[in-house]
Amino acid sequence: MTTKRPLNVVKIAKMKQQKDRLTMITAYDYPSAKLAEEAGVDLILVGDSLGNVVLGYDSTIPVTLDDMVYHSRATARGAQHTFIVADMPFMTYHGSIDETLKGVRRLMQEGHAHAVKMEGGIEIVPAVKAIVQSGVPVLGHIGLTPQSVNTIGGYRVQGKDEADAKRLMNEAKALEQAGAFAVVLELVAEETAAAITRELSIPTIGIGAGRQCDGQVLVFHDVVKYASPYMEKRFVKTFADVGSQIREGIEDYVNEVKSGAFPAENHVFKADEGVSESLDSLYGGSAEQETPKNEGQPSAKEEVGAQR
Repeated sequence: MTTKRPLNVVKIAKMKQQKDRLTMITAYDYPSAKLAEEAGVDLILVGDSLGNVVLGYDSTIPVTLDDMVYHSRATARGAQHTFIVADMPFMTYHGSIDETLKGVRRLMQEGHAHAVKMEGGIEIVPAVKAIVQSGVPVLGHIGLTPQSVNTIGGYRVQGKDEADAKRLMNEAKALEQAGAFAVVLELVAEETAAAITRELSIPTIGIGAGRQCDGQVLVFHDVVKYASPYMEKRFVKTFADVGSQIREGIEDYVNEVKSGAFPAENHVFKADEGVSESLDSLYGGSAEQETPKNEGQPSAKEEVGAQR
């Protein structure tokens, strides 16, 4: 694998002009970020969706700034050559500009992010402007905004009627004018997302927003079906099923420990000759121990593999 250089906002803008689609994946830790970088993704989002996906909450609202700093830092260590965007969590950018910038500073200095993402439209424009003016790139996020799920009536597709489509267009334009380098469109009707993409000079990155966006983003755990139980989503395509493989692998481990097949001869370390007898003479033990009945014998899965 060749070492790549991280993108920057200038290169990201050029990718829209050149119709080079952006690929973003949402990841939350060192191993997933490392795999994503090795696979060639353009950007990694450390999303506050870690609340649902990793921390076991039923929404993103309980996620704290400390959570985001911790996971952003781990992700950045795993993907040192990829542009990292970290989410500003719930209610960390709706108060004073000073408090907002303190949160941004933590994500950049402690979390090692290259940019921050913020949910909302017209109402967050002052915060976006202040953050950009401080030298930090901002990724906007409109459409379905999970932090506002309690006020928008649940996880519903946005921009389906004319009034809502115009609202989203105005929000996207306002974020562009405030200095955002790109905008995520989540669960937005395809026609509305296409119109916004045509109208903006900055890239749009879609998730459940159709085929005309300048890029796409999916969650790592959705891409590889790493969850139990896994909940199918219409706007997601899974490209691997590691969840089933992990479960089957752990089941095999449990069964082999129970049966005595693991550890086998090739998994153990031997003491020097005579050590066992010396210990037995000192402590009154017996050097003859019952060997597990399946020790050193191939498992059923290994036998099948050998026959192939």
